[in-house]
Amino acid sequence: MEMAQYLDRLLLRYSGTFDIYKPYFIDGKEYPAYGYFFSHLEKYVLVREANLWASDSYEHILFITADKITEEHVKEAQDVIQNYMEPKLVRKGARVPEKDHMYSFLTVILLSQYPPDRNTLKSVKRYSFDKGYRFNLRGFSTGHMALVSMEDRKITCNRAAAKKVKLLKEIFEEVDAGKPGFGELCEKKDVKPFSQKDRTGDGEREPEDGEKQGL
Repeated sequence: MEMAQYLDRLLLRYSGTFDIYKPYFIDGKEYPAYGYFFSHLEKYVLVREANLWASDSYEHILFITADKITEEHVKEAQDVIQNYMEPKLVRKGARVPEKDHMYSFLTVILLSQYPPDRNTLKSVKRYSFDKGYRFNLRGFSTGHMALVSMEDRKITCNRAAAKKVKLLKEIFEEVDAGKPGFGELCEKKDVKPFSQKDRTGDGEREPEDGEKQGL
């Protein structure tokens, strides 16, 4: 299976709940895509002014592709989570996240056309990142990492990303069945993916809430 087909179908599945950005830039480096999820829940009595509690949940997903994912790519993913996603997208440069922050999942999905070596797979499995804010009163962030190999259709992930395995397996079946991908649906509905570069100029600002692609 071609990596481009797999990524295209995966982006379509994520686009149901995520805003999809193509491409995405971090420190001047271009990545094929990024997904942004935000959910706000609140409890109030009779009127909104009598708010009892509110909670905000986030997930940031970055996609990295290569003919063969190596340990260097895994280190790059770790660096993106710890030095970009967490400080810039979660805390926005502040000491702790904004009020009502409950959790942020910081996810990197690595796509490899050819099977990675054993040490690379071990690095993915062993990866762990957890950070709480003010004894979790301002929530927490957790790093998710998954590696998908096209040639042997093998999926490897760290413990935090275990629930993503089912979706990642389904994508192989859906591509085999000829189901459309993100690009085809965008073209059919005359909708363009968000472009971070076009919207921000420097490619360093996180997406704004509330924008939908309508796929």
